[in-house]
This record gives sequence, C-alpha cells and structure tokens, in this order.
Amino acid sequence: MPVQTLLAPSATSGSPGAVRTAFLTVKDAAEYLGLSPHTLYVWRHRRQGPPSFRMGPRGRVMYRLEALDAWVREQEQVDSRSNPVLNPLNTRPQERPARFPGA
Repeated sequence: MPVQTLLAPSATSGSPGAVRTAFLTVKDAAEYLGLSPHTLYVWRHRRQGPPSFRMGPRGRVMYRLEALDAWVREQEQVDSRSNPVLNPLNTRPQERPARFPGA
C-alpha cells in the first residue's frame, strides 16, 4: 500500500503563494496532526511525541513533515487495534497447568 503524504496546513490554505514546506512550526504541526499546540509543547517537555528541533538564531521549535508522517506510522504499528500481530484477541489462549497433577 503506497504511503501518501498529506500537505502541510500552510500549503492547503487558499493563498496563491502557498508552498509546500518540509518544516512546520509548532502551530502548523499541531494543526497537521489534529492536536493543540499545547499538547506538542507538553510532549516535547516530556520527551514524548514526534521528533522536533530548534532552528535559527531565535531557536524556534520546528518539526520535519516527513518525521511527523513517520511518527504517525510508528504509532499505528504499536497500537494493538491497528496491528493484528499485537492484538491479544488473535493469540491462542494459554492453558493452565493441572492444579493437582496425577489426581
């Protein structure tokens, strides 16, 4: 199944000069993921969530678009509802050993 990269929010806006960018600000990354910017700040502080870095002399927090897509794919793989291998309903139930062997 081919992987489709979604366009960044700034690229989907109606402005005529909108250009698809490889880097997103916290606000744009949050919009892209359907989260609040506060959630991304909290995750960054806790060293969770998608990878981010600081860019430029002011040290603005930025996200790579391809890193966001890869992070979402990783989340899908570790979720037992999306990954049949991890779904406990797909495994054979364990059998208990006899409580009193030989009885």
